Amino acid sequence: MNSIVDCAFYEDGKRQAGDLTYEDAADKTRHSMKKGAFIWLGMVEPNEEEFSTIADEYGLHELGVEDVIEADQRPKIEMYGDTLQVVVKTAVYTGEEVLIDIGELIIFVNQKFIITVRHGGGPLDDVRKRIEDRPDLVESGTGAVLHQILDRVVDDYETSAAAFDLDLQDVEKQVFSEERRSPARRIYRLERETIDFYRAVRPLMEVVDGLATGNYDLVNEPLHEYFRDVHDHLQRVNGEILGFRELLSSSLQANLTQVSVQQNEDMRKISAYAAMLAVPTAIAGIYGMNFTHMPELDSPLGYPLALAVMVLVCLVLFRKFKQSGWI
Repeated sequence: MNSIVDCAFYEDGKRQAGDLTYEDAADKTRHSMKKGAFIWLGMVEPNEEEFSTIADEYGLHELGVEDVIEADQRPKIEMYGDTLQVVVKTAVYTGEEVLIDIGELIIFVNQKFIITVRHGGGPLDDVRKRIEDRPDLVESGTGAVLHQILDRVVDDYETSAAAFDLDLQDVEKQVFSEERRSPARRIYRLERETIDFYRAVRPLMEVVDGLATGNYDLVNEPLHEYFRDVHDHLQRVNGEILGFRELLSSSLQANLTQVSVQQNEDMRKISAYAAMLAVPTAIAGIYGMNFTHMPELDSPLGYPLALAVMVLVCLVLFRKFKQSGWI
């Protein structure tokens, strides 16, 4: 199957040598009597036919299969018989048009196997390597693997939140800069991404809390404190996201206020210059009426005097507007 990225059998605290098919791996779990022996099957975006075959081999519930095929679930945890299903949203900061790439990870956990199905970003290669370098984690079974996966997902949340915060600082500088560019479009886009990020993080808190408080037998007691640590990190990220939403809302209001102030300043300047131009226009209009009996027409000082009056009035108005801050 092209969707299978790795399939390995773990026993005695280490990965057993040899490449396995999913049928061989399933057969090994059925016949291994050693405690803590399990297989880890990793898949990426399987189609319905491929995953239905896997589900039949490992006895996965049909509702779990439906969740994998639809691949648009909110974070949740379900228990189907002796298999635990956990749905997690992954978040990877890209720095591109879509700053945070939200993916989905569906994990099926049993005493004998753990199956991870990934849609979108959030690679698990380094998680598998970290676990394989720790025989104590492998010996702890699939519950420890689940913890390591969730811990990596939450680490990515924290990394994404830290990078996102830098973008918000840049937006703040834009809002209060002297440049006449409005970042409203960017602020709205960041608000949209913050909402998506919040929808990934907030429901997962309930999932991890259930794992940390011993609601599931697959997670033994020594692992509870590790899941509590993950929950603490989630709470911190959730608080940061709520702060982002408030900051973006304030930034948008500040931006709108800035735009309004700038428009008022522009209107004052336009009004001031219009008033200054009104005086010479009025004088020129009077001389353009072509009356015969206008004493100023016979005076050699009429023309320069009219110009002098225009300039003087404009200078007086300019000074007044300057003092009042209109120009």
